[in-house]
Amino acid sequence: MKDITVLGIETSCDETAAAVVKNGREVLSNVINSQIDIHEKFGGVVPEIASRKHIEAISYVTDEALKKVNKKLEDIDVIACTYGPGLVGALLVGVRICKGIKLCNFKAISSE
Repeated sequence: MKDITVLGIETSCDETAAAVVKNGREVLSNVINSQIDIHEKFGGVVPEIASRKHIEAISYVTDEALKKVNKKLEDIDVIACTYGPGLVGALLVGVRICKGIKLCNFKAISSE
């Protein structure tokens, strides 16, 4: 049976994360960018700031998660992201990056 490799993206609140998982059970890599220090001075998570920080961090955490296991997007079988619950703006960042990766990856593979 072929292994299924998943790229998971998490942006529901104040941490941007990406992980590569094999067969839904084995975490091969997990990269997290925390925003705790940024929100601490406000006494809690500020949704607008969280969303903007996700935009800044998403490429880095995704690239690092793939790099740690020597994978490229072309090696990924499934892309998954947190859909809810969470902060609407933060969730939209994750959903949009998932859709963007899928679209770009599909074009790259189908153009060969």
